[in-house]
Amino acid sequence: MKTADKSSNASLAISSAFVFSSSSEQSPLHLFWKRFRKHKMALAGMIILLLITLLVLFAPLTASYDPMKQDLLNRFQPPSAKHWLGTDDLGRDLWSRVLYGGRISLSVGLLSMNVAIFLGTLIGLSSGYFGGWIDSILMRLTEIFLSTPRLFVLIVLGMFLRTLDLPNLQAGSFLPIAIVIGGLSWMGTARLVRASTLALRERDFVQASRALGSSHARILFRHILPNIASPIIVSATLGLSSAIISESGLSYLGFGVQLPTPTWGNMLSNTQSQMTTAPWTAIFPGMMIFLVVISINYIGDGLRDALDPRHISR
Repeated sequence: MKTADKSSNASLAISSAFVFSSSSEQSPLHLFWKRFRKHKMALAGMIILLLITLLVLFAPLTASYDPMKQDLLNRFQPPSAKHWLGTDDLGRDLWSRVLYGGRISLSVGLLSMNVAIFLGTLIGLSSGYFGGWIDSILMRLTEIFLSTPRLFVLIVLGMFLRTLDLPNLQAGSFLPIAIVIGGLSWMGTARLVRASTLALRERDFVQASRALGSSHARILFRHILPNIASPIIVSATLGLSSAIISESGLSYLGFGVQLPTPTWGNMLSNTQSQMTTAPWTAIFPGMMIFLVVISINYIGDGLRDALDPRHISR
């Protein structure tokens, strides 16, 4: 009897030890996904964003018509089996224009986000790590950019870049507006990275690396940057939605990507007078902006919850 009890206790101890070891050996990626999938709205946003991205990427296959082709005999056709989202004032198929316009809008958002994250991370790291007069100059520069009227500067710089005699900066290109939006959106990331760097630069592992003779670049990009990657990722996600809204607003005002190149913003620019006669010309481009932006915001919330150290410790 005692032998049976001992064997059962031993088997219970072995099984519990196996369960503990298997749970403790989970990879960081698995733990991240386990926390992220608890955020139902973030999962829904990721599915919607993935679906829209696939449709936009494969627009040559999923579009029914040429987005530039005009058909004046079929102006303002309502949604039907022939034209899924209807036609606009020139008879162009809205489904095709929404897909091709999404390629430009998402490209502007991605490029602007990359520019903003690169500048903000570089300035925030330098300011927080070196301190002193470098910190003072960079933070005063950040405050100057924060105090400038962003919309006015976006319009002026966007128009100035188009006046340059360069093939990639003409009116139909999205590069000028993407560069300008990214160049005026790095300040929040810079402040966030600076605060995180200030908290890490006096930590023991940084001091040990400095004592071993590591260069400043190695300390910054090998030790500090990986430890502040989580808030940067969240900032990049939220910055993407902000860049898409900025591009749409500028294109709506006529200062963004110029027609006939379609974007979700400039597709809305001429629809004010059509809201009563052909409301679908405004509803569907506006719905795409809404779905993409709210999906990205929910994904950002999910990333913030999954990467928050306080949430992980709980």
